[in-house]
Amino acid sequence: MQSPTAIAAIAATTETAQRLQALFGAAPAVAVILGSGWGGVVDHLQDAQQLPYADLPAFEPTGVEGHRGALVVGHISGQRVALLAGRRHTYENNDCTGMAGAIRSLKAWGVQVLVQTNAAGSLRTHMPPGSLMLIADHINAPQCSPLVGEPGNARFVDMSAAYDPALRAYARTLAQTRGTPLPEGTYLWALGPQFETPAEIRMFAAWGADAVGMSTVPETILARHAGLRVLGLSLITNMAAGLSHEPLTHAATLAQAQAAGDTAAGFLAALLQSLDEGTLASMP
Repeated sequence: MQSPTAIAAIAATTETAQRLQALFGAAPAVAVILGSGWGGVVDHLQDAQQLPYADLPAFEPTGVEGHRGALVVGHISGQRVALLAGRRHTYENNDCTGMAGAIRSLKAWGVQVLVQTNAAGSLRTHMPPGSLMLIADHINAPQCSPLVGEPGNARFVDMSAAYDPALRAYARTLAQTRGTPLPEGTYLWALGPQFETPAEIRMFAAWGADAVGMSTVPETILARHAGLRVLGLSLITNMAAGLSHEPLTHAATLAQAQAAGDTAAGFLAALLQSLDEGTLASMP
């Protein structure tokens, strides 16, 4: 028997999907969670319609500067997309399920692909601030899962190809065509909100991490559990602790994200305008 909390969550997801259908019509194939520095892609939308998260029962509010908390639906060069301007972070309330309702509502609405974007610190000298990184894999350093307590065998999600290989290949080809450097790497999720110590960064590098941030991994787990394909992109905003003499602050991260935001938004817009249902259907 499901708990009253689980029943209420399912009802909220169903109501949210119905509301999205009523307000926006059929779901676009692709939805994007916009992390810090990626918000400029909203400026590429035509015929944009915006709805605050507060008007969607399954969406939780955001409480971090730079995450405004709104769903925006529109077209990029004729291609329809849904943009989630902001995410709930685990460090806000020590709950890694904060994006569960939103992601499950997108799936119930009919979305097929979730593109994840974030701001991250680099552990590799070949990825300085301002670089983009294609996420090939991740490390769940806190070992927290948003699927704890989920019933049934579906909770045992295969994460061996969490970041869709065909979508990654498509992004690499697009980057090469545009002349945009796009190294692939492993993203490590650190719980935060404090930044990492130099000793922790040395340990993470030894584990094989290439970039570190405070988001994305819980949402990827949720998306794969829901049956969505996932593509991940990081905007490098700083060198990680101990790799530069610059102090790490949230304000500095936001400033660097804004400075490099045009490059990130331009690449993401080009990616989104070409990812139609026909292209997706042709991928393995």
